[in-house]
Amino acid sequence: MPVVHAFDPPERFVTGTVGEPGSRTFFLQARSGTRVVSVALEKQQVAALAERVDELLDEVMGSETSTAVIPAVAPLGLQDTDPLEQPIDEEFRAGTMTLSWDPDDERIVIEVFPYTEAAVVSPEQVDQDFEEPEPDEVLLVRLEAGAARAFVQRTEQVLEAGRPSCPFCGNPIDPDGHLCVRANGFRRREP
Repeated sequence: MPVVHAFDPPERFVTGTVGEPGSRTFFLQARSGTRVVSVALEKQQVAALAERVDELLDEVMGSETSTAVIPAVAPLGLQDTDPLEQPIDEEFRAGTMTLSWDPDDERIVIEVFPYTEAAVVSPEQVDQDFEEPEPDEVLLVRLEAGAARAFVQRTEQVLEAGRPSCPFCGNPIDPDGHLCVRANGFRRREP
């Protein structure tokens, strides 16, 4: 039986980073009272999660069968620009994440499971029956629609605060530039 870090709803659920652009570590952090859980994850994972949360809210908002009131943007009172809670104690590194809508409670449900080598499937194993091992722990967060929009808004701001992208190849530009594949290897600098 896994340890479930449940927040229904959390007082705070945010994305944040530690470190300088180019070497940042991304975290999901949930808090209720004095209980804080921080889960490390990749930039691509947090970007995909925010994008999917936004899409799911749009789907529910446009559904004719749903009676839920879904804000189109983050409500002003729910915006959160504060830093992550300190100290940041990484509970686990995120692997698989699931996302769903609970129509009874009208909440987004996010489950984050730890990364395990045993859950990695090689290309040769794709067609084989595979049973994912039972996780040791899981982060379970249930968010109201307004809080979910605020999570998406903050996540987008955190993602944009990183290194600028090269206008030619799309790769990040370090302060000392980067070798741009679209410029035949010439070093490009931040515009």
